[in-house]
Formats: sequence, C-alpha cells, structure tokens
Amino acid sequence: MLFASVLAIGIFVFDTISPLQVAVAVLYVVVVLIAASGFGRQGVLIAAVACVALTGGSYLLAHGLAFKGTAPMRSVMSLAAIGITTLLALRNLSVNERLREMERERTNLARFFSPKLVEQLVQIDVPLSVARYQPAAVLFVDMIDFTAYSSVMKPDEVIAMLRDLLALLSDCVFSRNGMIDKFLGDGLMAAFGLPMPSPMDATNAVGCALDMLRSVDEWNGRCRRFGDAAIRIAIGIHYGDVVLGDIGSDRKLELTVLGDTVNIANRVEAYCRSLDTTMLVTGALVDALRAESSDEIASNLTDLGRHALRGRFEPIQLYGTGWVSG
Repeated sequence: MLFASVLAIGIFVFDTISPLQVAVAVLYVVVVLIAASGFGRQGVLIAAVACVALTGGSYLLAHGLAFKGTAPMRSVMSLAAIGITTLLALRNLSVNERLREMERERTNLARFFSPKLVEQLVQIDVPLSVARYQPAAVLFVDMIDFTAYSSVMKPDEVIAMLRDLLALLSDCVFSRNGMIDKFLGDGLMAAFGLPMPSPMDATNAVGCALDMLRSVDEWNGRCRRFGDAAIRIAIGIHYGDVVLGDIGSDRKLELTVLGDTVNIANRVEAYCRSLDTTMLVTGALVDALRAESSDEIASNLTDLGRHALRGRFEPIQLYGTGWVSG
C-alpha cells in the first residue's frame, strides 16, 4: 500500500506542475490496479476515491475554476479511466471470489460424494442445505472384533490400519456413486440416491457392498503374507425414505441423513453377528432391486426369514450372504 500511496502522490505532483498537455492523471489506473492486486474490494474503492480526489485537486490547483481549453477534457478522460478500471477491478475480484468459493464447495463436497457427483452438484441451483425427503438405500459397514484386533497393535499401527481400511471402503462407495454420510471409527455410513436419485440406487448399494467384501478379501490375502490377522467386516443395507439436510449449530453444520430407514440399516448391520453373515439386506431393499430389474442380484441373496431387531416391534424380512474368506 505504501508503494501505491507514493505513486499516487508522485502522479499528483507531476500532473499539477507539469507543462505537458497530456492526461497525466490517467496513470492513476496503475494505483487502482495495485490496490486490486493486494488489498481486495475495500482497497480498490479507497484507492479509486483517493485518485478521483487527487485528480480534482490537481485540476483546481493548476487551473482553478476555469473550464476552457483541453484541460477539462483531459481531466474527464482521466476520471473515466479511473472509473472504468475500478469497475473492471471489482468485477475481477468478484469472479475470483466466486471461483474460490466454488473450489471450497468442491473440497467440502468431496468429503461426502464421488468426483462425478461433485461436478454435478456444483452446477445445480438448489443448495444442499435445503432439507429434502426422498427414498434412498442406506448402507452401514463395520469391522468385526475391532477391539480384539487392535489390542495387539501399537496405537500408530491401529490408526494406519483404519486409514487404509476406510480409504478402501470409501473408494467402493464413490465408485458406485454413493454418498458418505459419516465415518464411524472402524466403519462408515453411506447412502445411495442422495442428493439426486438414480434408477439404480439399490443396485449400486448392493454392488458397493460386494465390492467392499472383495476388496477386504484381497487385502487379507496381501496382509496374511506378512503374518497379519485377517480383517472381517459386516454390512447392513435397507431401502426407504430418508431426510437429507444440515444439522448442528451456527458454528458447525454437517450434512447428514436421518430417519427410520437409517436406524433400521444400522440394526441390520449389527444383526450380522447374530446370523454369522457378512451382509444382510432387508426385504424392502430386495423389492427395490427387483423394481430396478436387478433380479439376478436379488436371486443370489439367501432368504433368511423374518427377524426381530433390537428396538423394533415388527419382525423384518432379511436376506444375506456368507462370510467371504481369503
């Protein structure tokens, strides 16, 4: 700012005492551009007002109140140049601010959505903060016997293992156009069909679950060569209506999925231990698979009958698969 101030004073002195018949005050546009490059919108406005004042002051000192000859025209040209430069500088700052905001939005959305969905979401007019109620497939995945597994590991080894596991699971979600709602320590919650539904949400959810099982199985194959114990995961999926919106306080808001569908999916995942199976899905999820013409996937799921889940009065129809071992 010091350089801009010195430059403005120099232009003022030169414009006031110079005998040259040129619009010296046009050089004030350089002062405005310097302010735009380092001092933001407020700096541009202050610089523009100061340059206009210096231009007027220089004219009064050199010509008084006389408006004759080319001097008034030169001053008008200078003022026009300052005004145009100021408007362009402000517009450029607005564009840059919008680009930075879009980049922040992309970075934030990338926490929850696949790159493909992120590019679509930044183009839509309806913000995600607007609560919506729509059907979706909700998936919970959790590591089995995490306490026993981690008890024989050093803390840094536990964190490294969880990072690798969650990265692997996240890749499976994103590859099927799912949304990660939250990480749950040794697992995560994902939803398919949010914020924009697709014709294959239930199919993508089951495909994601199968990808997870295969990926963990391959990971176990690699780790066992180094003597590490095998990791097992449990997956539960339910299909139904959910609420998507921001919750929290003014200081911290978080996009999340709520509703009874989420509660059921969580209970279904926990029930995998009772039936000794890697994956359980509900009858509603199977119905959604058939509605999406994914009959082959539905037929490969084993009907396990109706079961009473914790906190549920009515039994729920469950379908499952067996453990996948490496």
